[in-house]
Amino acid sequence: MKYKYLDHTADIMFEAYGNSLNELFENSALATEESMVNLAQIKPKLKKEISLENKNIEYLLFDFLGELIYFKDAELLLFSKIKVDIKKEEKLYKLKALLKGEKLREEHEQKVDVKAITFHKFEIKKLKEKYSARVILDI
Repeated sequence: MKYKYLDHTADIMFEAYGNSLNELFENSALATEESMVNLAQIKPKLKKEISLENKNIEYLLFDFLGELIYFKDAELLLFSKIKVDIKKEEKLYKLKALLKGEKLREEHEQKVDVKAITFHKFEIKKLKEKYSARVILDI
């Protein structure tokens, strides 16, 4: 399972999973995108690259998901193919991501308008060789 949506009274909450941090970030991004639009309808026509860094892995995920919201709001871009590469250099996590998608069009099945990522209950856990993240999206 890549991710699952959890019950939440007002916003959208999900847990994402991955065998690596890269996969965890990719699946968290897909869960965020899927909450806004039917991803099966988003074709990988355009590419965007993101480079971010942070000392804290949770803040890095928060910033990464925030970038997706920014692209949706500023450029009407949504992404269905996401590839993440995270490296740790000394005490700094460095992320490079390749995002593929297209501009939102009227024929796309829209779901909700995500306004922001919240820190409420936000966490990343490592369980043996797997990772999980819990995220609440403000709608």
